[in-house]
Amino acid sequence: MSALVNNPPAIDDPTTALEAAPHGEDHRGDPGLQLDPGRYLLCGSEAFALTADVTHVGRGMIADVRLDDHTVSARHAIVVVRADRLRILDDRSTNGTVVNGRRIDEAELHDGDVVVLGRVVLTYRDVR
Repeated sequence: MSALVNNPPAIDDPTTALEAAPHGEDHRGDPGLQLDPGRYLLCGSEAFALTADVTHVGRGMIADVRLDDHTVSARHAIVVVRADRLRILDDRSTNGTVVNGRRIDEAELHDGDVVVLGRVVLTYRDVR
C-alpha cells in the first residue's frame, strides 16, 4: 500500500532543518494530530504508520511512502525494524538522507528525530 504526499513541506538546506523550526512548527507535524500507539513518519499534517518490517520511502511508484518532490529520489530511503529498533538507511539517493542535521548512510531513529530527504522534512514519532 502506497501513500502519497503532494507538495510536502520543504527547506532549502537540509542541514538547517532543526534551526528552521526548533519549537515544533510545520515539519514536526500538526500539534492537534491524534495518533494511535505506533511508529510514524510525519510530514506536515500527514502521518504515515510504519507497520511493516521494511518501508520504502521515495518519489517512485514502488515507494510505500511517496513524496512528490523533485529533490527526493525515486528510491530515497528504507526504514527497517531490527531487534525492535527502527533504523533508516539511505538508498543511494542523489541528495542524501539527513537525520538531526547529520548526513547518514544508516541511523537508528528515536522519537522526535528530524529526517530530511532531499528538501522534504519529516519527523519520526514513536507513540506509546
